[in-house]
Amino acid sequence: MADWYKQRERGSRWALRLILWIALTLGRTPARAALYPITLYFLLKATSQRHASRTFLTRVLGRPANFWDIARHIHCFSATILDRVFLLAGHREFLEVQLHHTDLVTNRVSGHQGFLLLGSHLGSFEVLRALAIEEAHLPLKILMNPVHNQTVTEMLHALNPDVAASVISLDDTMPLLAVKEYLDQGYAVGLLGDRFRPGEPHIRCNFLGAPATFPTGPISLAAVSGVPVILFFGIYRGGNRYEAYFELLAERIDLGSRAERQAALKFWVQRYADRLASHTLTAPFNWFNFFEFWDQDSEDCRT
Repeated sequence: MADWYKQRERGSRWALRLILWIALTLGRTPARAALYPITLYFLLKATSQRHASRTFLTRVLGRPANFWDIARHIHCFSATILDRVFLLAGHREFLEVQLHHTDLVTNRVSGHQGFLLLGSHLGSFEVLRALAIEEAHLPLKILMNPVHNQTVTEMLHALNPDVAASVISLDDTMPLLAVKEYLDQGYAVGLLGDRFRPGEPHIRCNFLGAPATFPTGPISLAAVSGVPVILFFGIYRGGNRYEAYFELLAERIDLGSRAERQAALKFWVQRYADRLASHTLTAPFNWFNFFEFWDQDSEDCRT
C-alpha cells in the first residue's frame, strides 16, 4: 500500500501555472473546460493510476469498470483540485457547500476544547481548511506531509499564505509537540487516516470486503492526547456542489493496558475504516487513492 509514496508528481510547473492563470483570470467555466484534455492526458500517461482506478471501481461498482468509469474518476479528481484554487484564492462564491452536523464542531470551539479532525483522501479535505480560515469560525491546524506533490502544494499555498501557515509539517523536528500545544489552546488539528508512510506503524483491517492496511498513528495520537476525534468527509457532488459531513468517532480513545493495546488499536482503526467505506460507497468517484490500496497477497475478508 505504501506505493503511493513512490509515485512521481505529474504535470509541469508551466502547465500548472497556465491552469491557475485560466482559473483566476477567465473564471471557473473556462477552467473546467481545460479539465477534459487533462483527464485525457492522465488516462493515456498515468498507467499505474489508471490500473488502480479500474481495480477500485470494479470493487465498488460491482461490475468491471470501463473506460468511461475511469475517465469520470480522473475528471472528478481534477475538478476538486481545480476547486482548491478558488477556495484558497477566496472565491467561495463559485461553490455551493452544504454542511452537516456542524454542532459537533461549533460546540467544542465555543468551549475552547481542542479536538482531532480525522479525514481521508475521499473527496476534498481542502473544503474544510479553506472555510475554516476564510470564515474564522474554526481555529485549525493541519498535520501533513508537504513533500509529496510538492509543486502543486507550493503553488496552491502561494494563493493563500494563511492556509500555508496552518500546516504542521511531519518533517518538522517535533511535530507532535506542536500538535499538543495547539490542542491545549483549543485548536482543531486535522489529519488524514487512510495512508501510511514507509516505516510508520500500521495495521490491517477489513475495507470494502478485503484486507487493507491503515496507519495506527492517528488513533495513537488521539489516545495520547485524550481529545475527541471527529471524522470529516468533504464529498464532491458534481458541478459546483459539495457536502461536508462531521461525525463523532469518540469523545476519548482509551487503548487500555499494553496487553490490550493491539486489539484496541484494531478496533478503533476498523471503526474508522467502516465509516470511510460507508461514505465511499455513496460517492465512489470521490476516492482519490490512485494506487493499489488492498493487500494483494490476501484472500477476501468479508464480514
